[in-house]
Amino acid sequence: MKKLFVFMLIFVLCFSVVVYAQEAKKKEVKKDKVIYKEQYVDPVIKEMFEKNEKLKEEAAVKKKEIIKAYKEKIKTERKTLLFDMSAIEKPASPDAFKPHFHFEPVAQYLTSTCWSFCATSLLESELYRLHKKKIKLSEMHTAYYEFVEKTRYFVQTRGSSLFTRGAELNSVIRMWEKYGAVPYDVYPGVLEEDGRYDHSDMYMEMYNYLQYIKENDYWCEKTVVAQIKTILNKYMGAPPKTFTFEDKEMTPLEFLKDVLKLNTKDYVAVMSTLSVPFYTKGEFAVPDNWWHSKEYHNVPLEVFYGIIKKALKEGYTVAIGGDTSEPGKNGFEDAAIIPTFDIPQEYIDQSAREFRFYNRTSTDDHGIHIVGYTRLGEHDWYLIKDSGRSARYGKFEGYYFFRDDYIKLKMLGYMVHKDLLKDILPKFK
Repeated sequence: MKKLFVFMLIFVLCFSVVVYAQEAKKKEVKKDKVIYKEQYVDPVIKEMFEKNEKLKEEAAVKKKEIIKAYKEKIKTERKTLLFDMSAIEKPASPDAFKPHFHFEPVAQYLTSTCWSFCATSLLESELYRLHKKKIKLSEMHTAYYEFVEKTRYFVQTRGSSLFTRGAELNSVIRMWEKYGAVPYDVYPGVLEEDGRYDHSDMYMEMYNYLQYIKENDYWCEKTVVAQIKTILNKYMGAPPKTFTFEDKEMTPLEFLKDVLKLNTKDYVAVMSTLSVPFYTKGEFAVPDNWWHSKEYHNVPLEVFYGIIKKALKEGYTVAIGGDTSEPGKNGFEDAAIIPTFDIPQEYIDQSAREFRFYNRTSTDDHGIHIVGYTRLGEHDWYLIKDSGRSARYGKFEGYYFFRDDYIKLKMLGYMVHKDLLKDILPKFK
């Protein structure tokens, strides 16, 4: 009995020691402390960060140097070759033309969106001609989606397509068919503090991003387009999915269909070049035709010019593009002609026009809107509505007077209502 008692006592003592030890261990765990230590900085990451900061500082200094040098440069005398128009008989003012309906000229400033401004202006005039409606439309809504589609095509072609700021007149029709249109008041785009458009930083940010995509072979269309939209939204604002017009909520496509009621299929592109057989449709081979549209109706020069003249005489207007960097085009004189030191007027023909297109002395660098016609002396003159800067140098802000010789030699392609081609369309193969 004694032995049993002793055994039980030893067992209780041992059990107590184990329990005490476990309790002591628990108490020891509860006493663990949290301390703060200086964060570890990866030396490689630190070196890269410091290098980037140094590059930013150097870039800022370089930018200041470039700006300073540019300011010094523009202080020095610079001369431009211009034609002396003092002896040229030209229209006295826009009133000499009895222009067709159009809204007052709007400046595009630093955007390279002349194609959208002039083609939108054409369609505004068409809206009035056909339906007697005066609705100022948004140029920037179209320009926004043009960048989206350029991005999509850039990805699809693995970076081989051009991503520039320009486009062709008929691209407005393409964007309207896919994204619709909106009034200017609904989507004016973001203006700078001084009330002007400036897409310089926006374009460079998009361009640099796409170059990064190309260099790294990253071709996820959904992701790349989404990022470009983020950049566009930052600088231009996000276009509305719906908006209210005359107390009715609608989408941009519904606005096009139910309010504007302009049939986009009624507008055709026309060119005149020896590189494509006449009375066939082909590609207008210029960089701004970045999607390689082959829907240009190619006609001889006399037909090309005749359609323009007919349009203005019969109440239509014409959106047209071509070369505007010529000595005979002078914004201070509000006029554009071909001087004899370029080519005598009697020698302006299909071959002279083609030669300049071929050797790139005639380039498609600007889009304008022809809104009026008059005859003065031995020449036809055309009233031009122009969103470009030089159209604001002279007496009549936003307007130019183009003479017939300038149109024939230097204007390369245009967009008009198809009814103006109805007599020649049967000739097309």
